[in-house]
Formats: sequence, structure tokens, C-alpha cells
Amino acid sequence: MRTTVAPPLGTQLARIKTNIREQIESGVLSEGQKLPSERELSELFSTTRITIKDALIALETEGRIYREERRGWYVSPQRIRYNPLCRSHFHQMIRDQNRIAETRLVNVRSEMAAGEYAQALEVNTITPIHIIERLRCIDGRAVLFVENVLKASLFEGILSENLTMSLTGIYREKFGYETLRSRFDVIPTSAQAHVAKALNLAEGQPVLKICRVNYKQDGELMDCELEYWRPDAMMICIDSVE
Repeated sequence: MRTTVAPPLGTQLARIKTNIREQIESGVLSEGQKLPSERELSELFSTTRITIKDALIALETEGRIYREERRGWYVSPQRIRYNPLCRSHFHQMIRDQNRIAETRLVNVRSEMAAGEYAQALEVNTITPIHIIERLRCIDGRAVLFVENVLKASLFEGILSENLTMSLTGIYREKFGYETLRSRFDVIPTSAQAHVAKALNLAEGQPVLKICRVNYKQDGELMDCELEYWRPDAMMICIDSVE
């Protein structure tokens, strides 16, 4: 009786990844197109769903594909280039790359600074803050959830402004604040429940977190931004000339 020996898992996994990657690169699978289900892929490649899942997660890590909670896997659009040193606002950055930007206001709340917010704002006394939660989309896809955390004493009346617009522009026009400098912390992490819900992820999926602390022209720390990006949506490009 002839026995068939299955190929090593690593070889099989690499073969599946290469095949799907080549279909994306050749245009057989186009940007935004939904992939077959994991069950269908396991049948196509004559392998287990576990192996398919591992291959898809590896391609997700490369930024080739992305997941939508309860909907499946899709081919990722081209990453946008993000230079944190650039002073242009989100909509301008996206327009400059011939893409379409949209900002949606999710929630606004006022409370006392504590935990991560107090640490980012470097406060050690009871400090009222405003937290503005916004969802940002590129070409209709939600890719970025942002929490803007403001020292309330510096921004009287800001909550009555159109908060889907550039906050940097509001700072300048309403309060006369210019950003003198910013400090950045970039942290790969997992999506908390409220972030996952906004970005249509499963709780715990990887996100790229950027904490930006901003100082106004007199050197006073005025606010911080906590950005949570879908990792496949952007690449950080540092260019000190911009």
C-alpha cells in the first residue's frame, strides 16, 4: 500500500502565502476585493483552516490584506505615507496623496485627567480635560480612531466648534495657538473594545498606536492625541525637510 507523505507545514504555509500574494500583485485580486472564505480557501489549497488562518494573518502583518469583523478578509489598498513631522492636517495629507478623507465625530466628554491621560499631559493635580473621539476614513474605509485630549482651561468654548474640522486650524483661528513642537511615542498594541468597535476589528486585533503630545508657542503643553491606526493602512515616513 502506497503512503502519501504530507509536505512540511512551513513549506505548505509558504506556498499558500506566496500564491495569494502573487494573485494580489498580478491584479487577479484587486484592492478592496473580498477573499474567499477561510473554508473555501482551505478546500482550494487542500489544507486545514488553521493553516489558512496562519497564512492570512501573516499576509495581514505584511499589510497585503485586512480583516473586517464578521465580514471576512479583503485586499488592502495602497498604504498612505505618514510623516509625523509634517504640520499639514489629516485631510490635507490624504488629499496630497490623491485619496479621499473623511472625519466623523464619535463622542465628546469632559472629565478629570487620570491614568494615561494625566500621564500624557504631565499633570499631577486635579485637571479638567476634554476628550474628543473621532473616526477617520480613507476612501470610505475606517482606518484611524483618534482621541484628542485637551486641557480644558486652555480651550474655553471649543466644544461648540465643528469638531470634524482640523483641530489645529481651530487652535490657530479661535485661540491663537501654534504648535511649537511635538513628541511622539509609537507603540504596536492590541485594540481595546471601543477602538475595535470603531474600526470594525475584533477586540485584541493588532493596531499601531501613536501618542503625540503637543506644545504651543510659549512652550506650554496643551494637548495630546492618541491615534489608533489599522496597521495595513499606513507607513511612517520620517522626512525632516517637510
